[in-house]
Amino acid sequence: MSYNPILIVAGEPNSVFLEIFFKTLRKIKIKRPLILIASNELIRLQMKKLKFKKKIKILGDKEYLSSNLNNKSINLINVNYKTNAAFEKISSKSNDYIKNCFEIAFKIIEKTNIDSLITGPISKKTFLNKKYLGLTEYISKKFKIKKNAMLIFNEKLSVCPITTHLPLKYVSKKISKNLLIEKVKLIDDFYKKKFKISPKIAVLGLNPHCESIDKFNEDEKIIKPSIKYLQKINYKVSGPYPADTIFLKDNVNKFNVVLGMYHDQVLTSMKALFEYDAINITLGLPFIRISPDHGPNEKMLGKNISNPLSLIKAISFLEKY
Repeated sequence: MSYNPILIVAGEPNSVFLEIFFKTLRKIKIKRPLILIASNELIRLQMKKLKFKKKIKILGDKEYLSSNLNNKSINLINVNYKTNAAFEKISSKSNDYIKNCFEIAFKIIEKTNIDSLITGPISKKTFLNKKYLGLTEYISKKFKIKKNAMLIFNEKLSVCPITTHLPLKYVSKKISKNLLIEKVKLIDDFYKKKFKISPKIAVLGLNPHCESIDKFNEDEKIIKPSIKYLQKINYKVSGPYPADTIFLKDNVNKFNVVLGMYHDQVLTSMKALFEYDAINITLGLPFIRISPDHGPNEKMLGKNISNPLSLIKAISFLEKY
C-alpha cells in the first residue's frame, strides 16, 4: 500500500467525539487520509445540530484501499445505527453498534497494512459492562496481546499507571515485580522505536512518602527491588519517588515518563499540567492505537463547547511519527 490512512472508530454515539472530529477538520490540514467508521445517519444529525457542513463519501467494499482517498470529504465506512435524535442518553442501546465499528476496524487492520487507529470514547459502564477495565484491555484481548500498557503521552512528559482503571482497593494486591518490569520494558521499547532514545523513567511509590505503618511495605518489598533489577540490566529507571513532589517543575524536567502505581496517582497531575494536550497510547499492540485523553462528556452533548486539542494531538502524532 503506497499510502497510509488513519482509521477512526467514533465510539459511543452519544459523546462529544464527532463534535471534536468536526472541529479538528476545521482547525488543521491533515495529510494522511482519514477513514471514519461510524453511522452516516448519526453524523448527519449531529452535523445539523452542531452547524457543521462537509461532504460525506461513503466507501464501498474495500474502497478504503484506494490510494485516491483524501480529506476533501469525510471518508466513511457506514455502520447502521437507528436514531431519531442527534444525541440521546448513554445506554446499552448502542453496544452492538460500537462493537460492529470496532470489529470492522480490527478486520481491516488484520487484512491490510493499515497500522494506525484512533478510537473515540466509550462508556465503560454500558459497553464494557465490567468485563474489561478499559479499551486498552478490550483491544489487547481482541488481538491476543497479554502484555500492554496505557501511556498518556505528551512530548514534555508522559505518565503510565501500571494498574490502569482498577478500583483503588485492589491496587496493592495487583502490584508485582513482574508487572512493574513489564511496563518499564514496554515503555522503553516504544521510546526507542519511535524517538530513538532510552527514556528516563521515574517510578513512584505506592504509599505516602514511600512509607507504610504495615509490616509489609510494597515500596520496600516490591518497587525498590524491581528498580534495582532494571538498573542492573541498563534501563534508565529511578525511584521510588513520593507522588506528592514528583510533578514539581524541577523534577518534571528530569524525566520522560513517570510510572505510577494507579490511575489517579499520575493522571490527576498530568491533566493539571497539560489539560487536553495529551493522548492515550496503547503499548504492546502490533499497530498504533491512540485515543483522545477524555471520556464521552455526556454533560456537554450538543453544546458545541468541547475542546478538540487531544484529537488534534492524536492525528498530529500519527502524521509526525
